[in-house]
Parts: sequence; structure tokens; C-alpha cells
Amino acid sequence: MKVAVAGGTGLTGRHLVETLTAAGHEPVVLARGRGVDLLSGAGLDAALAGVDVTIDVSNVTTTRRTIAVDFFERAGRNLLAAATRAGVRHHVVLSIVGIDRVKSGYYQGKLRQEAIVRDGGVPWSVLRATQFHEFAGQLLDRMPGPVALVPRLTVQPIAVREVAEALAALAGAEPRGMAGDLAGPRAESLVTMARRLIAAGGARRRPVLPLWMPGPMGSGGLLPDGPGARGVQTFDQWLEEGARGQRF
Repeated sequence: MKVAVAGGTGLTGRHLVETLTAAGHEPVVLARGRGVDLLSGAGLDAALAGVDVTIDVSNVTTTRRTIAVDFFERAGRNLLAAATRAGVRHHVVLSIVGIDRVKSGYYQGKLRQEAIVRDGGVPWSVLRATQFHEFAGQLLDRMPGPVALVPRLTVQPIAVREVAEALAALAGAEPRGMAGDLAGPRAESLVTMARRLIAAGGARRRPVLPLWMPGPMGSGGLLPDGPGARGVQTFDQWLEEGARGQRF
């Protein structure tokens, strides 16, 4: 099966391409470095020739609603239009657990992406997943200064490779619409995750101060609230794996 992966050079995309290849599929990477621009649509028609399934794990790093909505609107419409022209039979999208409860700017962009998929002409599946084990490190990396102010959140982190495996399995099945929420094996404090990551050498050493978050985000809004698959690897196991390999 020929599977196009939008965002195939990113964190999730790299794992997904490896998973698809190991399963005997033929992945096609859709990325600017491969001559494809989702925002302009350049290169999409040629890249999707003969493709059976498209998987969208593209992303933009922002907390601003206008930027997030613009990115997912343009990228989503261009990809679906090209998929329709190419006769793609299944479009799979990675989304995030809790985006309909937590009204952050970035999540508004993801909600717009989901709406475009539902209204498009290609049969679809949307997989909402919780934050990855890398989430605490990504947050710390974006935070300058001698002290890290980390939101006091409860999350249920999952291994990105397990998300990639779930996406690959969805791609090989019939379109499901909204798939069940995918989450990690147990809930964790984001503040504690950040402190443990620093202690393990995975981030710059500095004090971590909890930052109270109002509303649904601070009261479990990012946790799964319905049935769905659960991952296996815990955050502790991910830390141990990173320490052994001296990478996070």
C-alpha cells in the first residue's frame, strides 16, 4: 500500500515512516524538503500520484490562534483537495485529546483541521492522542531564563512510536470517523515530569516552579474521558531508555 505522510520529517512523521516501511508499505514523505508545500499546494499532485492513503501529522509551533487556524485551514484544504483529485480512499489525521474542552489558540487550529476533514470528500479517520513523553522537554526548551515556570497540569503521556503504530494500523483499515482516544498507561504531573527530566540530564538544570492554570486545562481537561486504546511505555521507562541512549 502506498501511503503519503504529511509532516513526514517531524517527530511523529519519522516514527510513522519507519513503522509503515517495517510493515511493508511504501511511504511517501510530504515535506518542503521533499518538494511539497502544504500551505501553497505546490508539489502535492505529483506526490500523491498512485497513493492509497494519506496520513496528516503536519504541525506548526505556535500558541497563537490566528497562526494555528491559518496553518491547519490552508494545509488541510490543500491536502484534501489533492487527495480527492488523486482518488485517495482514506485520509487519516492525528489530533489531540481534549481540544473540544480546552480552548487554547493552538487547539482552535486543530479543531478547524478536524472540521475540514469531516466536511471533505475523502473517507476519513481522526485519532486523538494525548501528549507525548517529549512534551515536558519541548516545553522547557521553549522557556528561557534561570527558572522554568511549568503549568500545573495532569497529563497522560504516550510514546510517540505507539502513536505511529496506531496511525499505521488505522491506515490499513477501513475509515472509522472519530477513533477512540489514544492515551498513555497512566496519568502524570507535568511539573513532576519536568523535574524528573532535568534530574535525568534531559534538559538544562534549573528550578521548576508550578504555574496554576485556570479552567478545564488545569482540571484534567487534557485527559481522556471515553473509551480508547492505552499505550504501554510509561514516562519512567521512556526516561530510562533516553538515559541509556544518552538522548531524549
